[in-house]
Amino acid sequence: MKALLIEDSLTSATLIAHQLRAIGIEPLLAREGEEGIELFKAHRPDLVLLDVILPGMDGFEVAKRIRQLEQHGEWTPIIFLSARTGDDDLQRGIEVGGDDYLFKPISSIVLAAKVRAMQRISQMRYSLVVLTRRLDDANRELQRLSSIDGLTGIANRRQYDAVLIREWRRAQRRSAPIALVVCDVDYFKRYNDHFGHQGGDECLRQVARALAGQAKRPADLVARYGGEEFAVILPDTDAEGALLVAEGMRIAVNELELPHAPAAGQPFVSISLGVAAAVPPREAPTPGSLMSAADAALYEAKRLGRNRVLLAQPLQA
Repeated sequence: MKALLIEDSLTSATLIAHQLRAIGIEPLLAREGEEGIELFKAHRPDLVLLDVILPGMDGFEVAKRIRQLEQHGEWTPIIFLSARTGDDDLQRGIEVGGDDYLFKPISSIVLAAKVRAMQRISQMRYSLVVLTRRLDDANRELQRLSSIDGLTGIANRRQYDAVLIREWRRAQRRSAPIALVVCDVDYFKRYNDHFGHQGGDECLRQVARALAGQAKRPADLVARYGGEEFAVILPDTDAEGALLVAEGMRIAVNELELPHAPAAGQPFVSISLGVAAAVPPREAPTPGSLMSAADAALYEAKRLGRNRVLLAQPLQA
């Protein structure tokens, strides 16, 4: 352990340095404030012992400068040393960043006790910092897991709803387009009945990967909406752009060439997709009308024979 001792009196500095070495602490000596600050920058000591009265910059200013040098989460105990015994000096020392205040002459017993106390506080604080960081990491992981669909690994309905509201409001502010794509796996119940739930789960995982692979931009979001249904948010995308993305998704699933159940009446797994795009009207607080339009387009695509993309009618202004 290292302690920075900033003391202009050679006699006092020699005595305190001897006391520090007696309790296993290596002193770094400075005779004035600027020198002490440079030693603090270079060595980052575990403790600072700081005389109040120094040539040039006084100890109170040195303490403020040291606190300014510390990074977020760092803390170095500062103990003031002074012959001044007034309450105002003690109060000021604490206000500028000091942690304790010892009156000269310094008792070796008192100094050792104060240093041990600061060591305990520092160790407890470090343990709390470590625990806080672990808790922060755990909370971030929980937040991530709460927004991910456990089966497919893409966004879940909860994340989809939150992102849709956020992007809808953003599009409103900017008078920018936003598009939605909703799709589901054609005849999935027949697939599930034939291949079993494990087979159905694997089918959904592969479809999800194929869809996610077509969402090229960081802002695009592909989510499992429920069961075999998926939904896609495409910010800053008009109807033409959304149709291109949706068609790419349809083709990507076809290219998987997943054998379908015989009762499906088609050789491979496919998807049907509904697309809706709009510049959100100012008077529409939620994107419910856009979602309803995409859903209607999806059901019409299924009615017309499945394995196709259909664009919804434009929203009424």
